[in-house]
Amino acid sequence: MVCQTLDGRNLNLALSAFLQATPGLMPQQRAALQDLSYGTLRFYGQLTRVLEQLLHKPVQDLQLRCLLLVALYQLQYSKAAPHAVVDHAVRAARKRNAAASGLVNAVLRNFLRNRDALLAVAAGSEEGRYSYPRWWIGAVRAQYGERAEAILLAGNQHPPMTLRVNRRRTTPADYLALLAQHDIRASVIGPDAVLLQHPMAVDKLPGFFDGLVSVQDAGAQYAAHLLDVHDGMRVLDACAAPGGKSAHLLELAQLDLLALDKDAQRLEQLRENMQRLQLHARLQVGDAAQPADWWDGQPFQRILADVPCSASGVVRRHPDIKWLRRPEDMDGFAQQQAQILAALWRLLASDGKLLYATCSIFARENRQVISEFLQQHDDARSVPLPAPNLNEGQFLPDDQHDGFFYALLHKHA
Repeated sequence: MVCQTLDGRNLNLALSAFLQATPGLMPQQRAALQDLSYGTLRFYGQLTRVLEQLLHKPVQDLQLRCLLLVALYQLQYSKAAPHAVVDHAVRAARKRNAAASGLVNAVLRNFLRNRDALLAVAAGSEEGRYSYPRWWIGAVRAQYGERAEAILLAGNQHPPMTLRVNRRRTTPADYLALLAQHDIRASVIGPDAVLLQHPMAVDKLPGFFDGLVSVQDAGAQYAAHLLDVHDGMRVLDACAAPGGKSAHLLELAQLDLLALDKDAQRLEQLRENMQRLQLHARLQVGDAAQPADWWDGQPFQRILADVPCSASGVVRRHPDIKWLRRPEDMDGFAQQQAQILAALWRLLASDGKLLYATCSIFARENRQVISEFLQQHDDARSVPLPAPNLNEGQFLPDDQHDGFFYALLHKHA
């Protein structure tokens, strides 16, 4: 999976394809594969700088190079016995190329002997210290100044696991008590958000399959509240799949909700989530930028535009993003976002509200898109957001939530 990602493939897709092709794996094996893949890419910058010091010349065989990186990740970050890691890596190399096993053995044992010195040298470069591409580090530093380091380091943490309590079925306080009955430690950190002290499989969560809770980041949960929905409203959730924000809207009010997404397969996942939560929405396959293909002509009182973006605010959940994105991608996303925003604005009723949302930390996709839109639309004004920890609409990633941007726009006559 690491090799496929470095070759340009999405990590989730690569991992899912492998797991589907290998159905006999035990749950522990599946979890281990995910940890090795995600962890190696999370610290790819550091591990690469370490490996460069251990080699006399670059390894041309990509599979062998990935094997070394994964083994280095295990030696540095896992609890596996070092001798077992080395032994498994040597045997894996021997199956591919008998001559390579000696190189693998020498490299890994050299790392164990000189770990501290190697890591110190790796930290001498920005890519080795932060494990991001140089352009990404520069962009974050230019935008956030002294806060840049905290943002970069937060993106390398293991993500928190937060639940959204279904207000139609229970309350955060009552669900917290239910968790306590099962010896699960958690705390309430938002209007509907419960943060687990330790992540766990959903089948271990009491009431999950009965629709009491859903897994959703605390930052993402602000969207439904910020949109300010009320019973009876006609609402559009554009780019809706897999449906967390759609479901949350329906948990807060009785709505005529249209959930739109151009990916039919992901929309089916939304349907399954609605069934588990015992909620109802109208589902429509369609492109938010092309409403002529699906809109019935009736305006919406509220629109949620959770637009495609770089996903730079959720890199700890998707570490491959750091290495797949390029600087020029930001302009491409910004153009797509502006197109979607302009198209959806025409569908909004007078006196209606549209919430623009991304999971990005880059201003080019956020404040700049909104600023340009306001300059081009005299009937739009920005509404102040009553949410804590927001800096001009920007949530920054920390130990409780990922990075998100929100802008609420009001359409006046």
